[in-house]
Amino acid sequence: MSQKQNWEKIIYLAEDDEDDRLLFADAVEELNLPILVVQTADGCELLEALEKAKHLPETIFLDINMPRKNGFECLKEIRNGGSDFKNIKIIMLSTSSSAMHIRTAYNLGADYYAVKPPTFMELKDLLKGILDRDLKSLRKEMEKKLPAC
Repeated sequence: MSQKQNWEKIIYLAEDDEDDRLLFADAVEELNLPILVVQTADGCELLEALEKAKHLPETIFLDINMPRKNGFECLKEIRNGGSDFKNIKIIMLSTSSSAMHIRTAYNLGADYYAVKPPTFMELKDLLKGILDRDLKSLRKEMEKKLPAC
């Protein structure tokens, strides 16, 4: 007998820090959203998971600094990976607030760039905002704050 799936969306998290992965999963769980979080520890694991996936994620949260394959390399591969992946939203989630990193992420095809918040409550608020809002409007807000080149 098959068990009913109690999630409506799938999101992937590529993050090399195990504590950050656990906090992310706990934050999504506490939001009581019908979301399955698939965790990967680096970019290579993420790409392997995407290739093997029976159901593609709606959204990928992608750290920048990871071993084997960093977030920018993954972002580039996913965006150049063909039509199967073109509708996946990609959120860069990093400790870096560097304007250069933000611009690079957007130039490579990220839908949004978020700086990792310092507290669990702020992480929950960030995730709720991202998962509940239109990313295009969030991106425009972020780009307005960037210093001119």
